[in-house]
Amino acid sequence: MKTAIAALLFVLSSTAWAHGNVECPKHPKEEWRSHEELQRKLEKEGWTVRRMELTPTCYEVYAKTPQGDRIEAFFDPKTFERVED
Repeated sequence: MKTAIAALLFVLSSTAWAHGNVECPKHPKEEWRSHEELQRKLEKEGWTVRRMELTPTCYEVYAKTPQGDRIEAFFDPKTFERVED
């Protein structure tokens, strides 16, 4: 049982690190657009935004795409371009 729990924790921690390497281009904070503006843009495009978080260089969005896929996506806070890892 302890082995199974240890294996599960390893898998979960490695998944978390998978997104740890996503970095948006660095912009001064005063050039960042608001996360509310990004949310409005995404909702206008048919996304359902569940939650948004701030990383040191990106907006991290947990949402459902217009196709119904649940995703975690990263966006440049200045241009709102999606950044892939």
